[in-house]
Amino acid sequence: MDKILIYCDGGCRGNQFKHNVGGWGVVLKYKGNIKEFYGSTNDTTNNIMELTSCIEALKAIKNKDIPVEVTMDSQYVIKGINEWIDGWIKKGWRNSQKKPVENKELWIELLNLKKQFKDIKFIQCAGHANNEGNNRADELANQAMGEIE
Repeated sequence: MDKILIYCDGGCRGNQFKHNVGGWGVVLKYKGNIKEFYGSTNDTTNNIMELTSCIEALKAIKNKDIPVEVTMDSQYVIKGINEWIDGWIKKGWRNSQKKPVENKELWIELLNLKKQFKDIKFIQCAGHANNEGNNRADELANQAMGEIE
């Protein structure tokens, strides 16, 4: 069976500052069709934009019965959804340092979306490497940031 390939990326210019600009980009591929979209916001973080890119990508998929493969370079999102989230839930949304998990609302939204799919995989790729889909998602995230700077 064919699968939907998702490439998503998020970024933030001035991540260390209170006032900054963030963007996210998504590339969806299915049966030779490609759909691209992106968004941006002010005063955010890189991690929020990475999570947002994944959430927006999954929201865009109408048929949850088709297998989905999400590829992104964010270790934060990939390890979070594949490895850490079950422990956070068991610990009352506390991390390994016993501190509240940052971006909890976004993690809950992502988890709820994940549960809607019969077959979904989250895969990490190297950032800015030879992954055409991920590179395009990065371009879209940068385009989004450029439009509001």
